[in-house]
Parts: sequence; C-alpha cells; structure tokens
Amino acid sequence: MIAIDVQKQLGSFSISTKFESQARGIVALFGQSGSGKTSIINMIAGLLKPDSGRIEIDGRVLFDAENNINLKIEERRIGYVFQESRLFPHLSVRRNLHYGRKRAPTGGREVDFDQVIDVLGIGHLLDQKPLTLSGGEQQRVALGRALLSNPDILLMDEPLASLDVARKSEILPFIEMVRDSFDVPIVYVSHAIDEIIRLADTLVLVDNGEIAAVGPVEALTSRLDLRRLTGRYDAGSVIPATVDSHDEKYGLTTLSFNGGTLRVPHVTAREGTNVRVRIRAHEVSLSLQKPDGVSQINVLHGKIREIGGIRDNHDGTTPHDIDICVDIGVPLWVRITRWSLDQMALSEGKEVYALIKSTSIDRQSLGQKTHITEIKK
Repeated sequence: MIAIDVQKQLGSFSISTKFESQARGIVALFGQSGSGKTSIINMIAGLLKPDSGRIEIDGRVLFDAENNINLKIEERRIGYVFQESRLFPHLSVRRNLHYGRKRAPTGGREVDFDQVIDVLGIGHLLDQKPLTLSGGEQQRVALGRALLSNPDILLMDEPLASLDVARKSEILPFIEMVRDSFDVPIVYVSHAIDEIIRLADTLVLVDNGEIAAVGPVEALTSRLDLRRLTGRYDAGSVIPATVDSHDEKYGLTTLSFNGGTLRVPHVTAREGTNVRVRIRAHEVSLSLQKPDGVSQINVLHGKIREIGGIRDNHDGTTPHDIDICVDIGVPLWVRITRWSLDQMALSEGKEVYALIKSTSIDRQSLGQKTHITEIKK
C-alpha cells in the first residue's frame, strides 16, 4: 500500500497532497508542468524533505514528521528512473546493471538478473557503453538498474519525455512487461495522457500542488468536471475491454466490453487479454436511427446520459461544439456541434446510435491491463 500525506512550502508555491492506493500495477501522477508532480515523488524518494506529514510504503514508514522519522535515501529501498537515463558513461551496460545490484538490501526477495535482462530485451547490449545506445535503449537499461536495486517501490519521473514518438512506442511495451512481471508498485509521473491511459490503473490528478481527484483511469477520464485537468482538446472515453477474436482476412480484432463489441485494427494480443481502448470524442458521430450502408463498422446503441454545459471560450466567444455522454454500457463521450444538437433535438434520456470508425480508435492505448483493488483520497 502507498499512503502519502505531506505538506511542503517551496517559495510561494505550496504542496498539500494526500492519497492512498492499494492498486496493483501503476499509480500515475498526472498534471500540467509545474503542478507539483515531481516534488511529490522526490519527497517519497527522500530527495526533498516535507515540512510535515507522513509517507508509508507497504507498511514501512519512510517519513513521519510527528515522530521525527526521516529515513535516508539509501534506506528507503526506492528505485528511481529519471527523465534522462543517468547511466555511468564509462561503465558498460553490464557494469551499470551490477551497480544497481550492489545497492540492493541484503535479505528478503531478490530480483533475478537474467529475468530483468530477458524482460527488458537488453541481453545484446551488455558489453556496450551507454553513449552507443539509443535513447530508448538507455532508458531500458536505467529501468533494469533500478529494478536490480530490489526496491520496495519504483518511481518513474517522465521517463519518456526526452524520446521521440518512435522511441516512446518502442519502450512502452517494456514498461508494461515490468509492471506485470515484477511485484513492485510503480508511481509514474507524466503530463502525457496517452501514456497514462495505456500504462496506469490508478490516476492521481495533481493541480497546483493539491490532489484534485484519485480513481481508476476509466472513471476520471470520463468525468466532465475534470476535463480542465485531463484535457478537453483530446477528450474522449477510456473503455476496459477483452480481446475476443481476430479476423486475419480483414486485419481486424474484435474486443468485447460491458455493453457490446468493438472492431479495431489488428491487435497483437492473445484472446482473453484485458486491454483498454481510448476513443476520442471528436471521432464519434451520432444518429437517431440505426444507419445502413455506412463505412463505420462500429454502430453502438445507447442513451444520452449527460450533455455538457455551454461555456465561453477564453476570448469571450461561445464555442461551436459541445460534449455529450452516451451510455452504451459504459460512458462514451461524443463531441458534436451545437447546431447538430439543436437540429437533432438531443436531450438527456434520448436513444441514439454512436458511429465509430475502427481506424479512428487510438491503438497506442491498447496495452494490457492489471486489476485495481482499492483507492482512497
């Protein structure tokens, strides 16, 4: 269990954060740059001392101001992966990894060296120096070094921020495999919602030094009142699903979810695999009747649950579009023009059909998911 309740004053900026999580998998801290995410994990790591409060990881108290407990960094059993790999340039990959192994506390479980090499796919890099590696390879080695220190918790501070899109796509599956292969809780910091949706199970929204909300990724990204924090431009729905079948002839995969099925471009995951699907609101169309002869292969029947309020733009003008939540067994957000809203006479409770192109579904979000147990704010 992760239990954080700390306060810190940094000049004119104050941090007051409190949350607990017993979720397996990845707990993600998400917020805009400067919201306090890195300061929070630096307090967990011991790099920044809170002014007050308490930090507890799996029953071990790392910090408790009231009882004058403040464990040294080396005593906290923390693995930390930074934005930059911070590998020792004069050491080979093998010796960088062994450096992490030397920092592992004696006694208790031990992370297997060969398993780390295998999961991260870095066996062919062992005799190379860090400067000969790509950015993605360097981060995989840094992740391996952190794991080999046998941590009680792994902290990852925007580990993909310095990588281009291709390198991000390369490393994301390895982070998933680490999450699923090692019994180590992960706190993952990012301001990229696509990373959070793919990797995390629990989402902690950080806003101006405070925790705005804590909950499952699917729940928080579906809440209209949190759009300011989760991002209105890329607003959409996150749907938990299971790989049902593959159609090799047409290169499609059928996913089943609580309410129906979705057909998406072929997914390289076995049948029965739990995944998460992201559907952007502006990629969904609505119809009052079940359409015939349309190119969209996903036509889902539902009922309008909520219509977003109309707000002025920052320049004082009224936006031309509006967000609508349709219940298709799970919440599905749709963005249409206010003209269409009036022309179709849409209202809460009205039955509609949602049309989704399979090619518009965000394939980057289709990563394997673990289970959520309990979260508290």
